[in-house]
Amino acid sequence: MNYQPVVVKRHARPASTKHNSESRHWRQYKHPVFIKEYAPVTSVHFSPTKPHRYAVTAATRVQIYAPRTQKVTKTISRFNDIARSGCIRGDGKLVVAGDDTGLVQVFDINSRAILRTLDSHKQPVHVTKFSALDQTQILSCSDDTTVKVWDVPSQTAVTTFLDHTDYVRTGQFSTSNPHLVLTGSYDSTVRLFDSRTGVCEMVMGDAFGEGGTRNTAPVEQVLMFPSGTVALSASGPILRVWDLVAGGRCTRAMSNHQKTVTSLAFNSNASRLLTGSLDHMVKVYDVSTYRVVHTMRYPAPVLCMALSPDETHIAAGMSDGTLSVRRRQPKASEPASQDLFSVASLRSGAFESFLGASIPNLGLGRTKEKKKSRPVGDTDELKVESKRKKRLRDYDKMLKNFRYSAALDAVLRKNVPPTTTFSLIQELVHRDGLRTALAGRDDVLLEPVLRLLLKHVSDPRFGEMVGDVAGVVIEMYSPVLGQSPLIDTLFVRLRKKVAAEIRFQKELVKAKGALDMILASAALSA
Repeated sequence: MNYQPVVVKRHARPASTKHNSESRHWRQYKHPVFIKEYAPVTSVHFSPTKPHRYAVTAATRVQIYAPRTQKVTKTISRFNDIARSGCIRGDGKLVVAGDDTGLVQVFDINSRAILRTLDSHKQPVHVTKFSALDQTQILSCSDDTTVKVWDVPSQTAVTTFLDHTDYVRTGQFSTSNPHLVLTGSYDSTVRLFDSRTGVCEMVMGDAFGEGGTRNTAPVEQVLMFPSGTVALSASGPILRVWDLVAGGRCTRAMSNHQKTVTSLAFNSNASRLLTGSLDHMVKVYDVSTYRVVHTMRYPAPVLCMALSPDETHIAAGMSDGTLSVRRRQPKASEPASQDLFSVASLRSGAFESFLGASIPNLGLGRTKEKKKSRPVGDTDELKVESKRKKRLRDYDKMLKNFRYSAALDAVLRKNVPPTTTFSLIQELVHRDGLRTALAGRDDVLLEPVLRLLLKHVSDPRFGEMVGDVAGVVIEMYSPVLGQSPLIDTLFVRLRKKVAAEIRFQKELVKAKGALDMILASAALSA
């Protein structure tokens, strides 16, 4: 009679939200590329147009990266001090950036020539952005407490807002109205300005904290929904939602980070919100409920973060000078996001994205794929196939030779799943060989057995078997307790964990009894 291999019993996994469909989507952003810069990375911005190159600001330069190769294609270093907030215009042709001298400069992204110099600010400029609706306008926010809207062709400030009383470190144009500007300041307020009148239309920041005291945390980031009706702000670890239609009323306040939130970003359709923080975390929110649906951990505090418009790259800059780029391969069922080889991309100077990749034959028409030819034989031909014999696993070979102790050691390794381990233990029980497998062990060989029991004693899939094996181990090795401090410690931990699990089960029984009584009374009253 041939040897029958151990049948690994499949157990239903406990219900968990860790790998739901939402989490699976964000876990597709993997294979992170870490790029070391010379100083903390303070800004990352993706171009709205193909091929979605991104500008990374660190130290005294702004570097343009190709998303396909993660290589630097352009370096802009014509700054006299630390550069800030490099931003690419909507057509992908210009870059604007500020610096700590208060200078705002506009560059040609291909030639790196300085096209405009805006030098009205007296202190560092931390925010420079192009308007999405009017590409000739630029927003700049400075530590001199002023916010300016610039006209690029005339090189003059169209409007200057003077309402803030402290550093202005965040701001953006509205994507639904070219005249509205949302800003946040270290004076703890969020303000909505109208560039036509130069007046502050709305002030948000009168939210009160616990005990009725006013919240005085500086505003680090603001973000407006594409509809222009709702705004978000980050003050310390707290994220607030403001209803602009209701006059700037705070509708929700959340604190899911342990430290200051430094960056906010939407996905392509603004259904998900990403927040980066100094606690090394990037969290993803469902904006319909503002519940955290996924969390990503980074090796250092996150200073800036951006999601590419085609949702294939997540770039995060950290305080230790590391740029992390996570990539996702879009599925075939998803709409084609980019045509990196389009003629328009080539004309715009986006040929850098072809580095490391072969350019297809453009304009040559479709090429017919070659089909593999099938071997042709006689219809009455009889084909004899050799059936490959399935090789036995190591533990099966040991069981076949009645080496029970070695078979148990083989499944106690770290890379063996617990279902396999406990299936073999079950087989040892059926063969009446469990005591033989556990006998004669010193502290080195007994340690992995105790660690296995300690790890799975509260697992509902294996709890009953763990109890049986633990009883056998205690019976066999209680006479030698006290000879190894490590084994004694593991026995004590196992005893405490069993006691905690018993208390938990008792509480569950009590809760079940209370619920049964409530449901029974409700059924009678109905």
